[in-house]
Amino acid sequence: MRRHWGPSMRAAEQAGCVVSASRAGHPEAGLWSCSGVILSRSPGLVLCHGGILAPFLRAGSAALTSADATFLPGDSCGDDLRLHVQWGPTSGSAAGRAEPGRPGLCTPRCAGPPPGPAAQRRGPLLQPPRPAELLLLLSCPAFRARFARLFGGEAAEQWHFASAAPDEPLSEDEEEDQLRALGWFALLRVPGAGAGAPGSAVSVAPPGALSKGAPLLACGSPFGAFCPDIFLNTLSRGVLSNAVGPLLLTDARCLPGTEGGGVFAARPAGALVALVAAPLCWKAREWVGLTLLCAAAPLLAAARSALACLPDVACWAALLPPEVGAPRGLPLRDPGPPWAAAAVLVECGSVWGSGVAVAPRLVVTCRHVAPREAARVLVRSATPKSVAIWGHVVFATQETSPYDIAVVSLEEDLEGVPIPVPAEHFHEGIVASNTRDNNTGATYPHLNFSIPITVLQPALQRYCQTGDLGGLQELDGAPEPVRVVWRLQRPLPQLPRSKL
Repeated sequence: MRRHWGPSMRAAEQAGCVVSASRAGHPEAGLWSCSGVILSRSPGLVLCHGGILAPFLRAGSAALTSADATFLPGDSCGDDLRLHVQWGPTSGSAAGRAEPGRPGLCTPRCAGPPPGPAAQRRGPLLQPPRPAELLLLLSCPAFRARFARLFGGEAAEQWHFASAAPDEPLSEDEEEDQLRALGWFALLRVPGAGAGAPGSAVSVAPPGALSKGAPLLACGSPFGAFCPDIFLNTLSRGVLSNAVGPLLLTDARCLPGTEGGGVFAARPAGALVALVAAPLCWKAREWVGLTLLCAAAPLLAAARSALACLPDVACWAALLPPEVGAPRGLPLRDPGPPWAAAAVLVECGSVWGSGVAVAPRLVVTCRHVAPREAARVLVRSATPKSVAIWGHVVFATQETSPYDIAVVSLEEDLEGVPIPVPAEHFHEGIVASNTRDNNTGATYPHLNFSIPITVLQPALQRYCQTGDLGGLQELDGAPEPVRVVWRLQRPLPQLPRSKL
C-alpha cells in the first residue's frame, strides 16, 4: 500500500494549501477560508474554491448566476479584500521531517515524539501565511450545465449542498451564496512563493483518464484555516464513484473547509484529477456519503481561455500546468473492475435504488426499493452499453422480515453484463440499508448493513432452476437471533430468575 500511494501522497502534500479571505481593517467581520491547490511554486499560482469570495463581490453573489458569466476579473471584488495562502513544509525543506520508511513524506511534528533540541533548530513547522492577489474567478461551463441538469429544477428541492447540515442554523443569504458559488473557483498569485522551493507544477490528468472505481486520494484542510497544525493537508482515500462529463463523485471523505482541495490519482502517480466542489451532500435531509468534484483539466482549460481575455493577466495562461500523458507501454485509462458492470439502477415509480444482476434476466434489490405491490419496475444498466429494460417483482420479503430483499424478473436479457460468481463464504453481499439511530434520528451512511450472498444463493439458484419461490419465502421466517442482530440489540444470556 505504501508503494502504491507513496508518490501520490507526496504530490498531494506538496500541492496542498489553505486560503483565507478577510476584510482589511475589520477583523470583527470574520474570516472565510477553504482549501486550495498550488499549481506552481515558481511562479506562485494557486487554485482554490470561489465560495469564500462571494461576500466580497461588488455586485453580490448574483453575479455568479448570470447565464453568460464564465469568469470574473480580479477587480470584481472590493478593495478591502485581503487574501493569504498557507502551506506546510515541502519534502525538500528544512522544516519538514520525513516519516520513517517513507522518504520525502512529511509528518506534522505533533504526530511524533516531542521534538528535541535538534528538531527545534530546524525552524517552524508551517510556512507563515503569505499575501496573495486575485487574478480571476472562473467556472467550468460544462460542470455548471451538468449540475443544473442533474440537481436543478424539481430535484433541487430534494438536494442540499451547503457546508452546514440542513438542520443547522444558516441564513437564507448564506445558503444562497454557497449554492451560487458552487462550481466557481479562484486563481490566485502568491508573490515570492517560489523562494527556496521546487518550481515544478503539478501534473494534471486529462479528461476521461480514469474509469469508475479507480482509486483516488483527496487532500484538503477540514474547517479551512482553523488549527492548521492538525488539519492542514488531511488525506482521505476513496474511489471514483461515478462521472458525468466534468462532474465527478467520490466516496473519499471530505469535510467542510476542504472545498477547493485537490483529488489525485494513483496512476498516473500524483496526477491532479479534480478539485472538491461540495464536500457534503444531503438528499431529502439525509446525508449522502459522496463528495462532488469538478475535473481539473476542463477547469484549467477554462482558466486559460479566461486569462487570454484579460490583457493584464494574460501572461499567466502559458504557465498553467499541462495535462500529463500515459507512461510508456501502459494504457492511461484503467478498464476498471469487471464486477462493477453487474450493478444496475432500479426505478420503481418515484423510488430508485441499486441492484445486482445475478442472472441475465434476474436482478436482486431491496424490498424498500421495489416492494411486493410493485407491478413493474425499470432496470437501467450503463455498461457495457446503456440500456433500460422493464421487469416485475416476483418476490419481496415481508415488512417484518429483517432481510430487506426483492427479486426482479426482466423481460429481456442484460446482454454483455458479467454475472458475479457468488463466494462460498461471507466475502460479498448486497447492501440493504444505512444505520439509523432511532433515538436521535441520525443516519450513518458509512455504516451499512449487508446481507451475505451465502444466505440468498441457495434460494436464488432454486428459483432460477425450477421457478420455485419456496426458498425465498423462507427468508420471511428468519430466526430470532437474526432479528436481534438486525435491531442492534444484545440478547439476554438467560431469563432472569424470579425472586419469588
